[in-house]
Amino acid sequence: MWKYFLRRIALSLLILLGVSALIYLLSMLMPADYIDNQTYAALQSGAMTKEDVQRLKELYGLADKSFKGIVKSYLSWLKSTMSGDLGFSFLYGKPVTKVLSEYIWISFLIAFISYILQIIIGIPMGIKASVNQYSAYDYIVSVFAMMGTALPSFFLSALLMNVFAIKLGILPLQGLTTATKLFPPDAHFQILLDKAWHLVLPISVLTLLGVGGTMKFTRTNMLEVLNSDYIRTARAKGLSEHEVTYKHAFRNTMIPLVTSLSGMLPGLFGGAMITETVFAIPGIGYMALRATQQGDIPFIMGYNMFLSILTVLGMLISDIMYMVVDPRVKLS
Repeated sequence: MWKYFLRRIALSLLILLGVSALIYLLSMLMPADYIDNQTYAALQSGAMTKEDVQRLKELYGLADKSFKGIVKSYLSWLKSTMSGDLGFSFLYGKPVTKVLSEYIWISFLIAFISYILQIIIGIPMGIKASVNQYSAYDYIVSVFAMMGTALPSFFLSALLMNVFAIKLGILPLQGLTTATKLFPPDAHFQILLDKAWHLVLPISVLTLLGVGGTMKFTRTNMLEVLNSDYIRTARAKGLSEHEVTYKHAFRNTMIPLVTSLSGMLPGLFGGAMITETVFAIPGIGYMALRATQQGDIPFIMGYNMFLSILTVLGMLISDIMYMVVDPRVKLS
């Protein structure tokens, strides 16, 4: 087993190296970099000349965009990254690691709560729909699941904001805190409740968007297992339907469900760019979107490499979980 993991780790390192090179190349070849975005207005008004802009690009290491220049710049970035330095964010004026550590936890909290709710709601719905195939419940749940997966996140966000924040006034519209409220410095509990109240809508959006996919995935795999020969044998032995469903069928359905774990880690820490932007939540997804729009290459590289590492770790965790849910699986 240890040889297997060592081979996987070696392969993962090669994959990360290739991913980093590709992302760096694409980032450097963007139509406009950070300096172009920041100096466009000054260049148009005549406050700066092209020579001034070129000097700034040389200062930021963005001047030479030839293949040789990009390779040289990439090797320099790779060397600093190997030492734990992800660089200095042009846009935020801080080290990339500091920006990540400051804004990642709010995104993690939103994603983690919505992920748990998706599991709690989606899996039981999928099991019940599969057991009652072609019933009214199955049709109704399947229709709502398809609607949830088909709706764009910005549309669902705007819809919930219009209903619950604007018309009913039950929930706050945007932001992480209420700007009109002044809390005493020691009112930590009230501040926590205020922030939690602001997160209700973003969490609801992510949950509604994800629960349909979880339900459909569970239903499809449960139907496949319920039609197996050993399930018919279990019923023929006189086992109760509850025992057949949960002890035999659902346990085998967990095997494909574990595959979704490979995307769980980057999903938890990556942030929801569109949802966070619509609700003006200062999460890592919103910060990454701003950095991408402004051509902040150090932050783009640091953010994407962080997600790449989490993806690789998620795949390794999935391999381990396969052994837990299915004793027949042996890693060799």
